[in-house]
Amino acid sequence: MSRAVNARAGEPGGPEPVRLAVIIGSTREGRAGEAVAHWFAARARRRDDLAVDVVDLADFTFPHRYPCAVTPHVAAFTGRIELADAFAVVTPEYNHSFPASLKQAIDYAYDEWRAKPVGFVAYGHRSQGFHAIEHLRTVFTELHMVTVRGRVTFDLLECGDGVPPPDDGAAARDAGAMLDQLTWWALALREARAVRPYVS
Repeated sequence: MSRAVNARAGEPGGPEPVRLAVIIGSTREGRAGEAVAHWFAARARRRDDLAVDVVDLADFTFPHRYPCAVTPHVAAFTGRIELADAFAVVTPEYNHSFPASLKQAIDYAYDEWRAKPVGFVAYGHRSQGFHAIEHLRTVFTELHMVTVRGRVTFDLLECGDGVPPPDDGAAARDAGAMLDQLTWWALALREARAVRPYVS
């Protein structure tokens, strides 16, 4: 096999690094999501095969009603989604699901999501965000995405003053495994989309 076939993404002769969008799904004041997202993004940036873009929903002013015409902030958001090869969605669990701010943002894009992988970094009280993750799997499957098996979760009751907690061994291992899965799927699906258009 040629060097290009064997090389990892980001290595000389290998494919371009995977463009990973880390989406902060909560816009609530005092949210833990920003710290969790930047922790995860910092781990992803240690890898040569990933180019990381943190997409914070709090940076966008979305309309209160679904607009008839695309607004500049909606266009900016969907443009960043289109550029990404893979996604890590950072979400809290509110009332056994994910926040409305995240659902609103997801619904502004469609084609931009398709045939790409997504993983989840979730946090909550006791449940560690498991219900939010399972609801998001259903939503993203409807958008023709691959949801990876790996996940990263935090119980805020166990984190104390640190989110993520100082002893993040298990979370770090989970993050590494999920990033491996996202990278594999992102490369495979990017190559597939280049060969033939995705059909819904």
